[in-house]
Amino acid sequence: MTVSEPTADWRTWVPERLPYPEVPVGALLDGAARRFGDRVAFSHHGRELTFTGLWRAACGFAHHLQARGVRPGDVVGVHLPNTLAFPVAYHGILLAGATFSPVSPQLPPEGVASQLADAGAVAVVGLADVGAGVPLIPTDGVGLGSEDAEAPPVLDLDPSVARAHLSYTGGTTGRPKGVVLTHANVVANVLQYACHTTGSRPEHGVGGDVTVEQIGPAEEWPVRLGEGVGIAVAPWFHAMGTVGGMTVPLVTGTTVIVHERFDPARFLADVETHRVTTVTGAPPLFHALLAHPESASRDLTSVQGISSGAAPMPVALAERLAERMPEAVIVEGYGMTEATMGLTFGATARSAHRRIGTVGVPVPDTEIVVGEPGAPVPAGEPGEVWARGPQVMVGYLDRPEDTAATLVDGWLRTGDIGVIGEDGLLEIVDRAKDMLLYKGYNVYPRHLEELLVAQPEVSAAAVVGRADPAVGEEPVAVVVPAPGTTIDGEVAARLAAAVDEHVAPYQRLRALHVAEALPVSAAGKVLKRELREQVGGAGALGAPVWRRDQG
Repeated sequence: MTVSEPTADWRTWVPERLPYPEVPVGALLDGAARRFGDRVAFSHHGRELTFTGLWRAACGFAHHLQARGVRPGDVVGVHLPNTLAFPVAYHGILLAGATFSPVSPQLPPEGVASQLADAGAVAVVGLADVGAGVPLIPTDGVGLGSEDAEAPPVLDLDPSVARAHLSYTGGTTGRPKGVVLTHANVVANVLQYACHTTGSRPEHGVGGDVTVEQIGPAEEWPVRLGEGVGIAVAPWFHAMGTVGGMTVPLVTGTTVIVHERFDPARFLADVETHRVTTVTGAPPLFHALLAHPESASRDLTSVQGISSGAAPMPVALAERLAERMPEAVIVEGYGMTEATMGLTFGATARSAHRRIGTVGVPVPDTEIVVGEPGAPVPAGEPGEVWARGPQVMVGYLDRPEDTAATLVDGWLRTGDIGVIGEDGLLEIVDRAKDMLLYKGYNVYPRHLEELLVAQPEVSAAAVVGRADPAVGEEPVAVVVPAPGTTIDGEVAARLAAAVDEHVAPYQRLRALHVAEALPVSAAGKVLKRELREQVGGAGALGAPVWRRDQG
């Protein structure tokens, strides 16, 4: 489906290559404070933090860390939900020359202790001591026990070498690994997305600060720098939250309404109250918003952009979002922790070409190859996605074998299966690890999931493989019924028949389970490893409501 046809070359305003100042991440906050001053940067339950206020608080916290003995290169953990203290801690750690290492509040105590030990953290910022054996820097979610300062400590820091982030992979396919990212990695990815999404180019100030200058016209990007409002519900301890939800908005002068957890009613109310211009999330969030009773009654006309990440968005879901928020440009992005945050994004200029179900084009200075570097597959053919760009990680902490397997001659091996269309847009077909092998045939779950979600009885769906010695893996669906709908054996049979109309015999579903919800990570990714356990043998989901007869 084509959402819009090209009437102008949006690359006029967002070229494929950008200049990247050789500066630490702190230069981005410095530039934002100089440019946007007393504008509100973050708002949380009535408390506000301006751009200037964040700069001063972060500078003060950097000095506070130094006074506590934290030295450049030390790792400091942040074990917090989305609160006003989070951006202060984040930027303060970086301004002190230390390395930021986010820790999910959803981890059990032993998981927190294990991650902090692996990171070699010398301190952790948190609401309470979780017994990790690492000195706690306590916060009430607002203050950090430090005084504001006008300037950060003076440091001699090489952005291309100094570590900014030590972020851990989500662990959806195994034990989390520490991803090492330099200041140059982070600055590049923030500027790539800030420029790509607003029609801007980087500007390096005489004071060492960095901002962006909006080149694109208002007809293409109606939300101008310093005018946008967004909601931060993606957890800031995840790459999409740290970079996309917390740092890119600083550079674009966007006011962020902070949500510590996803509450559909509050989310919808805040869109209406604060005249939110950009809504960002993952498919499960959008499913929940559309299913909420207040979705139809709230005024959502202020929304000019919808961006989705973490997992593929079903085409049917995007179409329903377009009906509810007709002024919004809907785009998907694609990335991973190993790429700081992101690699591709849909074109956000109003006249640009977009296609629902794709994740757009590479952001500036990023190369994407489907197949293998030097041997790409033809357009329209599936293959593994490889990427190269200034945002790609240095490697995994203390894991040379994993690093060598993932970084090959400067290319990041993503483990995802993609297709580049004739229009140059990338579609993520599936995770290579999620692909099923049924009687020797490749079966891609995402296609089956989209067909299921297109049915009115289905709110969400996931397809996983169940081991069967006779066939290898049989495709098994787990569906969440739409509100007010019951899916019994008869309905399930109709759903399977609807899928059959669009797939080859080897792709057909073999069984269907019903669940109240799909297990998802904090970033919104469906935890298929858990689902495989739940549908196998005496799994938690029990017997399927429908199973196909042999054949």
